[in-house]
Amino acid sequence: MARQFDVPTFYRSPVVSRVKEARRLTDPRKKDLSPSVLDFGPVRFKLARHFGFCYGVENAIEIAYRALDEAGDRRVFLLSEMIHNPHVNEDLLGRGIRFLRTTSGEQLIPFEELTPEDIVIIPAFGTTLETEQRLREIGVDVESYDTTCPFVEKVWTRSERIGSQDYTVVIHGKRQHEETRATFSHARAGAPVVVVRDLEETRKLTAVIRGEKDRDYFFEHFGERHSEGFDPDRDLVRIGVVNQTTMLATETAEIASLIRQALTDRFGEDGIQHFADTSDTLCYATNENQDATRALIADGADLAIIVGGTNSSNTSHLVELCEEVMPTWFVTGDEGLLGPDAIRHFDLHRHDMVTSRDWLPSKRPLTVLLTAGASCPDILLDRVMERVCSWFDDVRPLEDVLEPFSPFN
Repeated sequence: MARQFDVPTFYRSPVVSRVKEARRLTDPRKKDLSPSVLDFGPVRFKLARHFGFCYGVENAIEIAYRALDEAGDRRVFLLSEMIHNPHVNEDLLGRGIRFLRTTSGEQLIPFEELTPEDIVIIPAFGTTLETEQRLREIGVDVESYDTTCPFVEKVWTRSERIGSQDYTVVIHGKRQHEETRATFSHARAGAPVVVVRDLEETRKLTAVIRGEKDRDYFFEHFGERHSEGFDPDRDLVRIGVVNQTTMLATETAEIASLIRQALTDRFGEDGIQHFADTSDTLCYATNENQDATRALIADGADLAIIVGGTNSSNTSHLVELCEEVMPTWFVTGDEGLLGPDAIRHFDLHRHDMVTSRDWLPSKRPLTVLLTAGASCPDILLDRVMERVCSWFDDVRPLEDVLEPFSPFN
């Protein structure tokens, strides 16, 4: 049986949590990716089969709230945002936790102010070896409240293993994301490392691997994204690809395929021996959420509402998937739903919060696709549905809507 985490009840929900539990009981092997339909009459919501808190997030939340309970008179700090959700982080701040850094690495509180008695929580993304060593030198306990996701640690372990076999580690990720910074640090301890963000950057790297572009081209395009002493002539001969676990899994697979093909083009039939298969580092929760979103899109809707933190990588990829086929609105919670004529949402392309007008179609019944990132509490989706339903007349009673998800059905 899957481990049950002690997550505060105020993150659970009377609606979404009930739907999830019903789906778990009827589909324990998670084979059915069809959406759950909540039909309120004039508006219907299609919920993705998988979304919301994953194993790593629930583990992190449990440890963070345990740290608060055990702190006594000791101060409690988070190295940076524990997860990328403003509601969770604001609640922790309200309970007295302080952030040492921003998500981009800017120091908010100098490490020199820490004492061995302080509690420092390491976020789910993990941290660099350098930061960990600095905390140890101060005398801070870095083990008791380490919330690093086990799937992130799996990437680190795999990077170490292939590095010991003389492979260069290529990380598919965003160079300044906390998780990628941590993975970069762990990987470069035993191997040359380079980061690629997407397929476009990968094609530039494969041009160097094939010999179509020279070392100057490499340093021009990857100047801030490789480990110290990286030599493209020497270090692009044996390669393994690992990922920032919140990236699109299909894109990581495509990146690995492009690099494997480039090595085959360069070395012929022996090229496959120059490539390390690291497909086992893909995060199960990221895969599930993305697959469920694709199934949700295929089922059809008039628009999509995606709930999550604006700096959440995994949430932004769900938005990208939906944007390809329908009007999509990325909100942090129901507070962005100003009314049927206005919505405050995050624009991925402008990287800014914007207000759009006349966003809600007049079609009745209206079908809304609804899902969320891996760090989003279920209760936020309840509030989104409640807010949208408040704009319609003759909405069906909630218990009638939830009848298909009754434990007796």
